[in-house]
Amino acid sequence: MRPRTPRVVDGPAVGGWAPWLFLAPLLVFAFVFFLLPLGFSVWLSFTRWNPLGAPSWVGLRQFEYLLTRDDTFWRTVVNTFVFAFGFVAIGVPLALLLAFAFSRARGKAIWRQIYYLPQLTNIVAIAYLWQFVLDDRDGLINRALGAIGLRGPDWLTDPTMAMVSVVLVMIWYDAGKNMLIFSAALDGVDRAIYDAATLDGAGAWRTLRSVTLPIIRPAFTFVTITSFITGMGFFSLILAMTGGGPRGATEVTALYTYRMAFEDLRMGRASAGALILFAIIGALSLLQFRALRERSR
Repeated sequence: MRPRTPRVVDGPAVGGWAPWLFLAPLLVFAFVFFLLPLGFSVWLSFTRWNPLGAPSWVGLRQFEYLLTRDDTFWRTVVNTFVFAFGFVAIGVPLALLLAFAFSRARGKAIWRQIYYLPQLTNIVAIAYLWQFVLDDRDGLINRALGAIGLRGPDWLTDPTMAMVSVVLVMIWYDAGKNMLIFSAALDGVDRAIYDAATLDGAGAWRTLRSVTLPIIRPAFTFVTITSFITGMGFFSLILAMTGGGPRGATEVTALYTYRMAFEDLRMGRASAGALILFAIIGALSLLQFRALRERSR
């Protein structure tokens, strides 16, 4: 006796609208909180607007002022590059080194959690904590140096040391996140590749340079570019820790535009500055991506 073929009951056809139905909450969120503010900011950059009055159209005057007549704007751009470059040049290799160290350590999951803890802490609390540690007179570091007869540097009141201080704190704050990304990439490397390299007589340095780094290059590219974008646009730590001082030594462009908007109430000029910074970040990120991709070939 032949088995009976089960009868299939036709249900309502799922049309092409179903994926959009599931994506709708995310699309609405992106439109309301990203695309709409971005479009409004672009429009504001061509106006002069104090929120207490009505905006007036001025065309490209805000861009012309910032690019040709505002020396403070260009000083903040230089500070932004210094902050971002120091953060990337030191922070990315340090995170990679930590990932290598913990990949072979006992209790590596615990160590990774400990180094990731700053990411779970409020950035303002972190700024106040490091203000207490780095205070020129009563800070823990300078007190420890004074106990052995050494005079500590003026961490937060000397213009050069203030930038060094905020860069180091930013590296400490972000190292755990980048370390986890590198750790995931390292854990994904097939151990058989290392065994083959050992059989071929490759030492530790040769294995690192010729095997490990090429395999985790996508993670390295991702961490480098995202760290650069973070460094170029990050200002909350600086705002809480130094306020942009001393004498504007740590005032970055994002902080400058924030103050133009919410302290000076120059919304149009602040929007123009934000768009210029956005264009700089986009162009340099694209150049970084292309350079790293060409190097990986």
